[in-house]
Parts: sequence; structure tokens; C-alpha cells
Amino acid sequence: MLVRAILASYSRLLAGLTLALLAIALAGCNEPVAQKAAPGRPVLVTEVHYEPQSPERSFVGIIRPRIETDMGFRVPGKVAKRLVEVGQTVDVGQPLATLDEVDLKLQAEQAEAEFRAATGVLAQAAAAETRAKDLRIKGWTTDAQLDQAKAAADEARARLNRAQRSVELTNNSLSYATLVADTRGVVTATLIDAGQVVASGQTAIRVARFAEKEAVVAIPETLLARAKDGVASVTLWSEPDRKYTARLREVAPSADPATRTYLAKFSLPDAGDKVSLGMTATLTLADPKTERVARLPLSALFSEGGDPSLYIVDDKGEVALKPIAVKSYETNNVVITGGVDEGARVVVLGVQKLDPAQKVRVVSSLSF
Repeated sequence: MLVRAILASYSRLLAGLTLALLAIALAGCNEPVAQKAAPGRPVLVTEVHYEPQSPERSFVGIIRPRIETDMGFRVPGKVAKRLVEVGQTVDVGQPLATLDEVDLKLQAEQAEAEFRAATGVLAQAAAAETRAKDLRIKGWTTDAQLDQAKAAADEARARLNRAQRSVELTNNSLSYATLVADTRGVVTATLIDAGQVVASGQTAIRVARFAEKEAVVAIPETLLARAKDGVASVTLWSEPDRKYTARLREVAPSADPATRTYLAKFSLPDAGDKVSLGMTATLTLADPKTERVARLPLSALFSEGGDPSLYIVDDKGEVALKPIAVKSYETNNVVITGGVDEGARVVVLGVQKLDPAQKVRVVSSLSF
């Protein structure tokens, strides 16, 4: 009896515990369960970048002066001094070199002496001509004597004129003994030294003018037409962020036999003192008539029987379908001319599974 009583108590206790656990479970079911927001679909995107359909071409060149003058003495002589060195900047009228002036001074003194002698001869001849005229008027001389006096006076005048020109020439020659710069520039070569005897017109100092500079590049024959008709600009390796306007000034009439390129010279009207001669420059040629296009992967296209479109992703992760203007199709790319803005982010993978109503999450970007 005792055992039966114990078993009955245990059964009642177990039933109570079961009911209590069931009540707790039912109470928990009535509480709302917090739902986490579903994460956006991960997508791979690329930015739209428009560029000329014909890509720009760049060439390495050298900054050179447009005019480089070989300067020499206008008279022969022995070099007394060379006053400049290579790389030195010179101004207008600055002396570059001088000749020994001893012989030139002697020639000038000789011309002065001849001039004084001619002056005296002319005075005597003019007086004789005047007396001959007076005597002829009075009838005390003949016409022949008068003509002779006139001829002597004319000859004296011509001799004086010749002596005067000789004085001017010798003075000029004496001034030519000093070689001076006729423009502002920089000395690029010195071909004489003190003690050297030079001839008239022989190159002594080479000066590159600062007035205008140009970029000299070698252009292949396939781009010769673009060099003539395209838009050119120059950047310096020492100043890559500054662009200089360039204009084609000269193209070689024939190609170089070794490289098969044409030497082209582009003037730089905006180049200042920061553009030094000999600097390395990059010449960029662009075709002004070309259309601006953007190249995107073919996997970015979305089309269901209508116009081709692209999915654009904004900063909030929302997508929008925009139609585009397709210019051509390539092996792996599509070439577009419009429809989306520069810098827009375009989905490039899984566009067939996207829904404009859902949000996306950019997991990576593709540089294309």
C-alpha cells in the first residue's frame, strides 16, 4: 500500500511539471520574434569612363630653341678674349668675345689721314677752279684751262668722298672687333679661344634664342595625318601637371632612313622661363573629330527584347535600369556613346537576376 501511494504521488508531480513546461512554451510563442533585415545582393560594378574613340598617342621629345644662331666676327683677326661660357645667359648688346684691335686701329688712323689729305687737295682744287672762272670771264684764259680746273676740282671732291667712306668703313671694322649678342638667349657652344686666328664669318659663339621654344619629336608615318590635323599638347617630365599648347610648325619632308619616322617641330607659344632647353617633354596627339565612347563588359548588358540597358547603382545601394546608346560590339566589350553619366557605377555580373526594387551591396569594383 505504501509503495502504491508513493508511485501515485510521483505521477502527480510529473504531470504538474509537464503542464508547467507546456504553459511556459505557449507563453513564449505569443511574443513577437525580431526579424533581421535580409542583406542586399552582392554585386560587382565598374565605373563608366568616356574617352575618344581614337585613343590619344604620346611621344617623347626634347625642348629645343626655334632659332639657334651661329655668331661670328665680321672681320678677320686674332681672338683677344672670350667673355662667355656654355650655358651662360646673355642679353642684347652684351659682349661675347673681342679681337686684337691693333691692326684695325692703324687702318682707322690711315683712313683719317687720307681724309685730311683729300680735304686739303679739295680746298686747293676748288680755289684753282674759282680763279679759272674769274680769268675766263675777263678773257685772260682759255676754255681748255677752265675745263682742266673743273676736272681737277671734281676729282678732289670724289677723292674726299672716297676718303670719308673709308673712314666710316674702318670705324665700323673697329667696332666689329667686339662680338655682341643681338638677342636674349643662352650660349650653347663656344668654338673659339683666346689666341686663335679666325676668318671673317667663321662661327665663334652659338646662341639659342629665348624668344620661342619648340618640342622636337619623331612621328611615325601612320600618325603623320593626325600630327598635321589633330590637337597637340606638351607636358614636361619636371612639371607633369602643367599642359602647354603646341602647334605644328615644321615636318621633315622625308623619313629617317633608320627609324622610318618624320622629325616634327611643335612650337610652344606659352612656354616661359621654367621651360629650359634640353628638357624631356611628352607630346600628346588627339583627334578632334573623334567621338567620345565608353567600353564596358558584355556581361553588363541587360535586354529582354527591348533596347539594351544597364543597371546603375547609387550610394544607397539602390539600382536603376537605364537604356543606353550602343555604337558597336567587340569580342568581349560593348562600346556605348551615351545613356549613362561619366563615373556612374554599372553592375557587370548577374544582371539577369537583379530586380530594380531590391537593394544591392557592392563587394568589389572592377577597373575596366
